[in-house]
Amino acid sequence: MYDPPTAIPEEIELDETLAQEIHSRVHDRGSFLEVLGVAFRLGLTSFGGPIAHLGYFRDEYVVRRKWLDERSYADLVALCQFLPGPASSQVGMAIGVARARLPGALAAWLGFTLPSALALVLFAFGVSALGGAADAGWLHGLKIVAVAVVAQAVWGMAKSLCPDRQRATLAILAAIGTLSWPSAVGQLVSIAASGIIGWWLLPPTSLGAESHSHFPVSRRAGVIAWVVFVALLFGLPVLRQATASHSLDVFDSFFRVGSLVFGGGHVVLPLLQAEVVGPGWVTKEQFVAGYGAAQAVPGPLFTFAAYLGAVMDGWNGALLTLVAIFLPSFLLVVGALPFWDSLRSKSSFQAALSGINAAVVGLLLAALYNPVWTSAIDTSSDFALGLVAFGLLTFWQWPPWLVVLLTAAGGELLARVGTRS
Repeated sequence: MYDPPTAIPEEIELDETLAQEIHSRVHDRGSFLEVLGVAFRLGLTSFGGPIAHLGYFRDEYVVRRKWLDERSYADLVALCQFLPGPASSQVGMAIGVARARLPGALAAWLGFTLPSALALVLFAFGVSALGGAADAGWLHGLKIVAVAVVAQAVWGMAKSLCPDRQRATLAILAAIGTLSWPSAVGQLVSIAASGIIGWWLLPPTSLGAESHSHFPVSRRAGVIAWVVFVALLFGLPVLRQATASHSLDVFDSFFRVGSLVFGGGHVVLPLLQAEVVGPGWVTKEQFVAGYGAAQAVPGPLFTFAAYLGAVMDGWNGALLTLVAIFLPSFLLVVGALPFWDSLRSKSSFQAALSGINAAVVGLLLAALYNPVWTSAIDTSSDFALGLVAFGLLTFWQWPPWLVVLLTAAGGELLARVGTRS
């Protein structure tokens, strides 16, 4: 008669351990709806422009949800600073890939983009609730809370990414260089120079398993994304010349703007103005009115494209322009991630990344002063409100959406009592 063994063989124990690890990793992956829900909430509450968005993202994805670690987040920010397009949206797409593969990138873009896009389309249809928003006290309060959000991001990232004198010095030099050369080119030069200095002077490091976030995009998919991007960038102008189609003209214009703008945010405005006001698709007055409304909504400034499309052709135009201006970002992120994921794991490249990450902190520090501080802090009352917001975010750890609402209300109160006059 067969007697079962009283001890589990070592091979079975190892297999069960491996199975548990695989089970844990599989179930640690998120879903499309999970990423969509988190990104949608960020899209509703992320005021203050791309630099502030990075602060909101860090608080939500790194600190609160721990979907990736500080080092991986900083590496993503560095990558997206190199790519043309809206850096904050691209960081969100990459985090979506890490959490839920390629559908996660779509979910992250949809959630973060839809709130501001819908608001601007409604504004284009004649909703005048935001009339005179440029001088509203609550809008000034949103600018003040952006100061607190960026300051919190600089504070947190500097502690982890600039822990020694060498990297702190690189961050300060990058901030000075960026302020002295305030353009996308200046930012790229600061990042590249810091990377070279890091490669030469900083000790090589390697990523531990706990510090490595995997981006499940194959190299084949990356190559396909690059091929599609290049084909559209150079093929659309040729097709545009051969085909008399207004929709194709619009798609080509907005795709080209999304492909060639470094720095994102306000940098895109003069190019868009040339593309839509020059041919007479949108009047100058309509353009300026939409720009004013874009300052009053959360999310990426690139959703201004949805307003312009709605002015030109209603909902169909809004969808066309929104897809056209963001499609390059999606293709570039998908094309870059599989190669970036393997490159960043090399110890020698990690030394360069340490310098690049220090430069990213410097860029945030420069942005904290200009344009975030200079556009928001006019009086001692503004400074006091910003300090309160910073304290609530950093030390009391209140949720960002609540601090945004309270600071907007505080800005409106300051305007009504006349402390900003």
